[in-house]
Amino acid sequence: MKAGFCAIVGRPNVGKSTLLNAMLGEKVAITADKPQTTRNRIRGIYTDSECQVVFIDTPGITKARNKLGEFMASTALGTLADADAILFLSDEAYSDKGGDAFITEKLKGIKDTPKFLILSKMDLRGPEEFRAAYESFEKQGVFQEIVGTNAPAGENVDYVLGLVKRCMPDGPQFFPPDMITDHPERFLVTEIIREKLLHYLSDEVPHGVAVEIESYEEGEGLTKISAVIYCEKKSHKGIIIGKDGRKLKGVGKSAREEIERLLGTKVFLELWVKVKSNWRDSDFMLGSLGYKE
Repeated sequence: MKAGFCAIVGRPNVGKSTLLNAMLGEKVAITADKPQTTRNRIRGIYTDSECQVVFIDTPGITKARNKLGEFMASTALGTLADADAILFLSDEAYSDKGGDAFITEKLKGIKDTPKFLILSKMDLRGPEEFRAAYESFEKQGVFQEIVGTNAPAGENVDYVLGLVKRCMPDGPQFFPPDMITDHPERFLVTEIIREKLLHYLSDEVPHGVAVEIESYEEGEGLTKISAVIYCEKKSHKGIIIGKDGRKLKGVGKSAREEIERLLGTKVFLELWVKVKSNWRDSDFMLGSLGYKE
C-alpha cells in the first residue's frame, strides 16, 4: 500500500478546488469564479485498492492586505514542506512578475519533492496559447511534467491523479477507505453557505463575508441549523439581504438543498446577517471563525 500527501497550490481562482473535486469524484471544496474562495486547508482523501492520497487544497496565494490574507498565504505556503508531491496550477503563461513567479521561486527551494505544473482551463485557450504557456514554464526548470487540464470536463484528470499516485511513499493508510475529507460536517455546512453567498453577491462583498454556525441540532429526520453571516459594512448587509429579503432567501434555499444532500436528512436553516467592521484584521474574530491556528 502507498499513502502520502499532495499539496495543490496556485494563485486565486485558477481552478484548484475544481481539480480536487474532479479527482475525488466528490465535492469537498467550494468553487466560485471569485478570489479567496478557499480560505483554509481543505483536505480531500482519495483511496483505491493500492494507494491513498491526502490532497491539501490551499488558499490562493496573493499579496496579503490584512490579517486574513496573511493567514491564507501562510496556510498555503506551509503545506509545501511536508508534501510528497506538489501540483502547481496556473491558467496563463509564466511572467517574471506576479504570483506565479513568487510561487515558482518558493518551489525552487524544495529540492526533493516531485512538482507538476497543471495548466488549467484548457477549454479557454487555443493550441498556440497553450504551447506558449507550456514553454514559458518549461524554461523555469522546476517541474517534472507539465499537463493541461479541463477539470469540469474530466480532461486529463485521471492522468494527473496517476502522476500523484506514483509519487506516494510506501506506508499504511492515514484514514478509513470510505472517508473523503477529515473536516467535520459543521465546517462543510459553513463552506456551503459561503459558496452560495459568493455566487449570489456582487464582487466587492464576498471578501468581507464570513459564516459562523451558532447552533446545530441533529434530530430524527431533521437537522436544525442557525448560522450568522458576518460582513464589514452596513451597506453590505443590505446587499446580502436584498430587496424584501429575496437575496438572503435565495442563498438560504440553495444552501439548504445542498446541505440536505450532504447530510442525507431534512434541514431547517436559519440565516442572520451581522456587521463586524474590519473583522479580517481582528485576531479575536479570525480565531473564533477558525482562521487562526
